Amino acid sequence: MAILGWILIIALFAVGLAGAIFPVLPGAVAIFIAFFVYGWFFTFGHFNVWFWIIQALIIIVLFVADYAVSAWGTKKFGGSRLSVILSTIGVIIGPFVIPAFGLIIGPFLGAFVGELIVGSSVSKSVKVGFGTLVGLFSSMVMKIILQIVMIVVFFIWIAVF
Repeated sequence: MAILGWILIIALFAVGLAGAIFPVLPGAVAIFIAFFVYGWFFTFGHFNVWFWIIQALIIIVLFVADYAVSAWGTKKFGGSRLSVILSTIGVIIGPFVIPAFGLIIGPFLGAFVGELIVGSSVSKSVKVGFGTLVGLFSSMVMKIILQIVMIVVFFIWIAVF
């Protein structure tokens, strides 16, 4: 049973990290679920209240910063609220519509079309689309770092406590 437990935990960690790149995957939630899987297969004794507080704070920071960093990229390059909304929609549906490149083309097109709708020039719309990609990739890097921190805290906690 121990091997099955570790397989599930590692699989959930992998899904979590992949979720930093593919927004349709549960990301940090999968990593959080892995902590419960560890508790069910092994013990919850390693996890005191501080472990749960630290992990919950990391998740809150991750979710708030994820949206803020993505929107920052669009706004920094002069994007409108509609561009932020349409780029977010593009991130979600892009990978399904264009499997190989949808994660890049979807948000870019969303921001580009959003700017055209609000009356911006084509050059400004392209600039905002590029800014959206800068924000998206910055957000991915930030999510990967925070999710790795969650996993490292987990391993430190079970080794020390």
